[in-house]
Amino acid sequence: MLPSPWICRFAPLIPKGGDVLDLACGSGRHSRLLAGLGYRVEAVDRDAQALNGLRGLAGVETRLADLEAGDWPYAQRMFAGLVVSNYLFRPRIDALLATLADPGVLIYETYMVGNEAYGRPRNPQFLLESQETLCWAQRRDWRVVAFEEGYVDQPCPAMVQRLCAVRGEIGGRLASAG
Repeated sequence: MLPSPWICRFAPLIPKGGDVLDLACGSGRHSRLLAGLGYRVEAVDRDAQALNGLRGLAGVETRLADLEAGDWPYAQRMFAGLVVSNYLFRPRIDALLATLADPGVLIYETYMVGNEAYGRPRNPQFLLESQETLCWAQRRDWRVVAFEEGYVDQPCPAMVQRLCAVRGEIGGRLASAG
């Protein structure tokens, strides 16, 4: 599977030389993209088989962890970039967002309410409410670079929400993300 165009578009905003967390990375399509851009990536997932394809990849460290059970594995870490695609576990959102360094960039996209009409996930527990990610950023006084929500037909019909938000100053790279 190809990397998300949303993540490709905003990944260059992440401060150079910074560590990036690819949360619930699956097979690592975004970890590969980010490592190719020169970032040091921590790719975390609970699926050991999915992580196997990333082992030994330059610039990528893998971590096998169940992000929904036990202690939060990143309580003492800070990341210049947080990348999340097609994953939502609300009980860990505050802990996740607390790992964003200053300066840092959050790039998040996943399904939202209304997706029930198109497929999985259907459980409201795993669907963002309208403008939910936007509220996360606004509560923290982060600058919203881009936000969108609604129906998409690619890569398949779905209702999605996407956010790119910046904590602190990241310099003149915003113009290049357009």
